[in-house]
Amino acid sequence: MIRIVEPVFSEEEKEAVIEIIESHQITRGKWTQTFQEEFAEFIGVDHCYTVCSGTTALFIALRALGVDRGDKVIVPAMSFMATIDAVYLACGEPVVVDVDEFFTMDLNQLEDAVKKFKPKVVMPVHLYGGMADMEGIMSLADRYGFYVVEDSAQAHGAELKGRKAGAWGHIGAFSFYASKNVPMGEGGALTTNDPEIARKIRQWIDFGDHPAFNVRITEFQSAIGTIQLRKLKERNERRREIARRYEEAFSEHFTTPKEREGSYHVYHLYTLMHPERDRFVEELKKNEIDARVYYNYLLHELRNSEHLPTPNAERFRREVFSIPVHPYLKDEEVEQVIGTLLSSVSSGKIV
Repeated sequence: MIRIVEPVFSEEEKEAVIEIIESHQITRGKWTQTFQEEFAEFIGVDHCYTVCSGTTALFIALRALGVDRGDKVIVPAMSFMATIDAVYLACGEPVVVDVDEFFTMDLNQLEDAVKKFKPKVVMPVHLYGGMADMEGIMSLADRYGFYVVEDSAQAHGAELKGRKAGAWGHIGAFSFYASKNVPMGEGGALTTNDPEIARKIRQWIDFGDHPAFNVRITEFQSAIGTIQLRKLKERNERRREIARRYEEAFSEHFTTPKEREGSYHVYHLYTLMHPERDRFVEELKKNEIDARVYYNYLLHELRNSEHLPTPNAERFRREVFSIPVHPYLKDEEVEQVIGTLLSSVSSGKIV
């Protein structure tokens, strides 16, 4: 089976884990400090705080910005369910808007929603490894006075005009789940340049004069994450190389993913579109190639949330499917994926 996700660890990670065991410092040690410092430097921000999951990072981001009962938070229709769940957990009221051709928050509809609902926070999602229009979103934030939390769970190393995901908004929120471009198994982080926001984030993580959670990660996770982070640039380039080969092979037969002008897409997922999506997925699986639909739901459908019309997202939800693009794919496996899909088209099995 050619897997859609394949986290791979080397002797370097194994040695770090053994070192931690022998040191007896299995939490709140040098590896956690190192990861936070190196991740902040990589993203280009002053502050980074690790937590136990991306969902927790989103929740703390919203609470640190003062989201409470009745506050509106705008999210895009397409994302993993944690995006909207975090809003409810923070006692906010989500408002869902449509997505654009890049699968990210539609800027024009966002402005309409901002005028109508006057949100406290807007939470764009950098979906599949491609960035939302952060320049436009931050311009609206300056004009209308809302906070921006970047859901960067799928965008480690993605850039727009030279600035990385997680460095544009007031807070960036990341996940280090096993499938991510930086896998720890579980884990998350918050990034910010604002010292006051950083202070409020710490209040939700550290016990003291504010009710807090124990949401820390272990030294084991931090060590694995640090080593994986140091390999990220090379592995993102491999993802992009595979994506270029897919683009050349599939652009005549499928709607292939687009890169926003001035952006650097890191292809956490490589997502194609076709009206006969389900039959393609079935054919790939018959040939021992993992293919999955991310996502077959829209966020407002999950929780019956308030939303604007979402015609783009509704079509995308019916047609999207993702194929393997992880950096450990062998060249012959990439060719197998390409050959299987093209054979399905040319043979008339799927039209």
